[in-house]
Amino acid sequence: MRHFLSISDCSAEELNDLLAESISLKKLYKTGGRDVCLGGKVLAMVFEKPSLRTRISFQVAMSDLGGSSIFIRPEDIGGIGKREPIKDMARVLSRYVDGIMARTFEHNTVVELARFATVPVINALTELSHPCQAMADMLTIKEHLGQLEGVKIAYVGDGNNVARSLAFAAAKLDMKLVVASPKGYELDWGTVEKTNSIKAESVSITNDPIKAVAGADVVYTDTWVSMGQENEKQKRIKDFEGFQVNDDLLKSAPPGVKIMHCLPAYRGCEITDEAVESPDSIIFDQSENRLHFQRALVKKLMSPTA
Repeated sequence: MRHFLSISDCSAEELNDLLAESISLKKLYKTGGRDVCLGGKVLAMVFEKPSLRTRISFQVAMSDLGGSSIFIRPEDIGGIGKREPIKDMARVLSRYVDGIMARTFEHNTVVELARFATVPVINALTELSHPCQAMADMLTIKEHLGQLEGVKIAYVGDGNNVARSLAFAAAKLDMKLVVASPKGYELDWGTVEKTNSIKAESVSITNDPIKAVAGADVVYTDTWVSMGQENEKQKRIKDFEGFQVNDDLLKSAPPGVKIMHCLPAYRGCEITDEAVESPDSIIFDQSENRLHFQRALVKKLMSPTA
């Protein structure tokens, strides 16, 4: 495992190993232990899109493991791929640091970084994929439900990068995912076909959120308006009417169904305040687990002894 760009690139064994390491390191740090396996190592963190959870969790993860990080904004380097080619940036950074984390608009940016870098490259979000989030979600589900195998996730909302990463995680880890979206916003059919070729009937799509949440162990949602889609905001809010995770929708799910959201949450749009604050909400455990998964990930990719 040289890079971490997409869950689709990873084997089930690699994903389960990362989850096991996440659990182990979480227990270690929660009990006051420390693993300084990345002493002297430096992670470059390249951001086209701002983030609270991504930046802080990666910085803390590197610090926890004895390493350090450098935060790089687009304006610091004259724009990614603008002032100089991405392939040049990849090779220059590889001479200075031990790993590159990138949060970008276009997925091809992280692909090209990985192609030319001689150090590990981590996809911290692109328009196509959000693998770190999906794996933190898997960790959270495993902690709360005791297993992943056979778990049904009902994802209600836009068939976006998060939904796509959850689909590949479900297929690789023997889960079920139903993605409920308005017409025109469904998870792309190519992803559905590819995931179901990995594990038959693991992923399905519907335009009926009530049907999706029936029998679900987890109800998951995400923002209806992602960064870069601000000019579509009013249209999207109208189009997603009926897809809000609220008390009415949750009545169609089993009692005690777990509620998840990758944050930031726009309360009153894709989810109500009551659902976020529900006793069944595991949203903030999910957020915390970004740190614990990413700590395991950078150890796996950047430690000489991992």
